Amino acid sequence: MSGKILVVDDEKHIRMLYQEELEGEGYVVAVSDGEDDILALLEKHAPDVVVLDIKLGGNRSGLDLLQEIRGKDQAIPVILSTAYDSFQHDLKSIAADYYVVKSVDLGELKSKVAQAMAKALAGAS
Repeated sequence: MSGKILVVDDEKHIRMLYQEELEGEGYVVAVSDGEDDILALLEKHAPDVVVLDIKLGGNRSGLDLLQEIRGKDQAIPVILSTAYDSFQHDLKSIAADYYVVKSVDLGELKSKVAQAMAKALAGAS
């Protein structure tokens, strides 16, 4: 299965790890540190799935970016990725399709990406 994924995370090593692992699964992966305009990234890369870190650097919040994404595209699956599990109490997080707590074991991430990609590709046909 192939498809395009946009990974947004302020930590370079996480972006590189996710990119390497997901490309190893056969996906085309674009990455951003969260500083770029999210809508411009969606336009440029046309991802099937977005993996979005909740806590970005500075005053940027993945939950705010999620709201921007949803304002433009209700259908694109978004996976929230975080080191914390308390985010689920934030009402903005309900707009996401999936949640993944960051771990050295990327099995859960890969599983959620596969689910999200299947959902995206089923919706596109």
